[in-house]
Amino acid sequence: MDDFLLFIRLILAAIFVVAGIGKFLDLEGSEKAIKDFGVPGNLAKPLSVLLPFAEIVIAVLLLPATTAWFGAILGFLLLLVFIGGMLYQMAQGNAPDCHCFGQIHSEPVGAKSLIRNGIFAILSFFLILQGRENQGASILDSSNDATEGNVMSFILSVATVGLLAAAVYFLKLISEQQTQIMRRIEILELVSHEGRTETERENLSNPHDGLPIGAPAPDFILPDVNGKSVAFEQLLMQAKPILFFFVSPTCVPCAALLPEIDAWQRELKDKVNFVFISSGNAKENLDKLAGANLKQILLQKDREVSELFGAQWTPTALFVNSDGTIASHLAAGDKAIRELVEKIKAENFDSDFLFIHNGNGAATKLGTILREFSQTDLFDKTIASKDLLGKKTLITFWSTTCSHCISMLDDLRDWEQFKGADEPDLLVLSDGEVEANRSLNLQSPVILDKERKISNEIGMSGTPSAVLINEDGKIVSETALGAAQIWALLGKKK
Repeated sequence: MDDFLLFIRLILAAIFVVAGIGKFLDLEGSEKAIKDFGVPGNLAKPLSVLLPFAEIVIAVLLLPATTAWFGAILGFLLLLVFIGGMLYQMAQGNAPDCHCFGQIHSEPVGAKSLIRNGIFAILSFFLILQGRENQGASILDSSNDATEGNVMSFILSVATVGLLAAAVYFLKLISEQQTQIMRRIEILELVSHEGRTETERENLSNPHDGLPIGAPAPDFILPDVNGKSVAFEQLLMQAKPILFFFVSPTCVPCAALLPEIDAWQRELKDKVNFVFISSGNAKENLDKLAGANLKQILLQKDREVSELFGAQWTPTALFVNSDGTIASHLAAGDKAIRELVEKIKAENFDSDFLFIHNGNGAATKLGTILREFSQTDLFDKTIASKDLLGKKTLITFWSTTCSHCISMLDDLRDWEQFKGADEPDLLVLSDGEVEANRSLNLQSPVILDKERKISNEIGMSGTPSAVLINEDGKIVSETALGAAQIWALLGKKK
C-alpha cells in the first residue's frame, strides 16, 4: 500500500510540476486564459504568476511523506477551482482555452479537460482520506524506513518527469517551427504561382491588396456545410458587421490560428458576425476548422468568392460593415489578422461610420467632411460643394495625358449614360486643357484643377483616382487608384 500511495504522489507531483513549468513558459497566454475565465483584468496578471508558482509548490509538497497530506489538500482545492470554472463556462455556452499545461499543451474547455481534472481531483482526495500520517513510503528522508530503493525511485521519477517535460516542450517548438515553415512554403507557392499560366502570374498582387475601403462588397451565394444556400444579403440581415475569414482545410497556418479565432469569436459574438469562406467538402472542413465554437462555414467550389474580394492567400481576414461596405484592407497571415482583430476590439460600434485603419494605411481623409469650394466647370457653370449634398457623388481626378484614364473613358461614358437612379453622380477634376477635356464628351461636370487644390484636399494625387462622397458631404471611401479600384467603388468589375 505504501508503494501505491507513493506512486499516486509521484503522478500528481509530475502533473503539477509540468503544469506549473508550462504556464511559466507562457505567462502571457496564462494571463489571457485567466481573463477568458472571467477574472478581472487587474487580477489576471498577478494570478498568472501565482498560479504556476502554487502548482510547483504543491508538487514539491507531495514528494516527502511528511508534507504530502498538505500538498494533497492544496492540490484538491485548486483542482476544484479549475473544475468549477470549467463547469461555469460550459454552462454559459463558452469554451475558453484551459491553458492547463501552458506552452506545453492547451485545449478548449470541454468534456475531456473536465474528466482529466476530475481524475486528478479523485487521486488527491484519496490521499487526503489516508490521513496525515499515512501517505506512503518516504523518498526524501534518510530515516531507517527510507531505503536505498526509494531514493533511487525518487531520482528515476524526477528524471523521467524532467525528460518528459523537456520532450513535450521541444515537440511543441518543432510543431511551431513546422507551422512557420508551412506558412513560408504557402507564401512562396502563391508568389511563384507554380503550375499556373503566365497570364495568371502577371495578375498576382500584394496579399493585402483588395477592394478599397468604402466599396460595396460583392454579392455571392454559397452553400454551407449542411448544404443550405446562403446569400451575402442574408448575412447582412443579422444587422452586424461581418469578419470574413478566407481559409482552407489544408492550410496549416489556418489550423494553427484556430484557437485564437475561437477566443475572438467568443469575445466579439455580440458585436461581430464571424463567417468562414473555405473550399473542399463539408466533412474535411468540420474536422479541421470546427474548433470550440459553432461556425458559419461557406464552401466555394474553387476560389470564386475569394477572387471577388481579392483574397488570394490563406488565412486572410476582412472586415465588412453591416451596410455591406468594405471596412478594412485584407489582413493576410496570422500577424496581420491579429492586428486587425485588436483594432476591431478597440472600435466604437455605436459610430455611424465604422472602418478600420489597417494593412496599407487607410487614407486619413475617410470620414471627413468635404471642404467647401465653388468653381466653374468647362462650360462656365458654377459648381459648389453644397450642390453635392443630398446624393452620393463619385469625384474622380483625371488627366487627358494619362493613358490609364483614356483607356477607361469608353466605359465611363457608358456608365454615365446607363447608370441607375440609385447610383452616384459623377464630378471630374482634371489638370488638362479646356479643349482636351471638352473632347472627352462627358455629360458630368468637369472642373479644371490644375493646381490640384481640390484633389489634394480630398486625398487624390495620382491619376486616375476617385473617392466616394455620401449625401451629407462626407468622404466615405479611401482613395481608389486605377480603373479597377474606381469601378470597385461603384460595385462593378471591369
